[in-house]
Amino acid sequence: MAPNITQPTPTQREFRAAMANLSAGVNIVTTDGPRGRAGITVSAVCSVTDTPPTMLVCVNRSSRSHDILRDNERVCVNVLGPGHQDMALAFAGGVPPEERFSASGDGWDHSFADVPVLKGSAASIVGHITGTATQGSHSVLFIEADRVIVGEDSGGLVYFQRQFHPISTPLGA
Repeated sequence: MAPNITQPTPTQREFRAAMANLSAGVNIVTTDGPRGRAGITVSAVCSVTDTPPTMLVCVNRSSRSHDILRDNERVCVNVLGPGHQDMALAFAGGVPPEERFSASGDGWDHSFADVPVLKGSAASIVGHITGTATQGSHSVLFIEADRVIVGEDSGGLVYFQRQFHPISTPLGA
């Protein structure tokens, strides 16, 4: 018997098309701890407040990394720069989970924190999960920053129309 695959409703299809027009920064969220090391590419990340410095990250609950991130409680949100497209693809599922960190070579630093911090990122925010909420297929993780590392002003990486696009700092800015 074939699996029961639910087709998206017209509103879901339209919503997905609309969200493809919403430019979003690209990030790799990493963790290491009692549940092991994991990392995942996410675009649903935003600032919540600076008192205390808190951000939110949305992660699909069916992702292998979801429970590991949540249970380890310590994470690093690595904001990607223009040269990180291949790494974003690898952590989005292009490389098996157990090979993601080794596939990216010597790109990770463990001397800043007890979680992997991406060398050369636009920024890395190390923190701990202070709360979660569930909405549909995703969990919203609230992360309070313990340490912030700001990289060189070399630009960023955004996701728009289902493709990565490097952006650079305007001259004279």
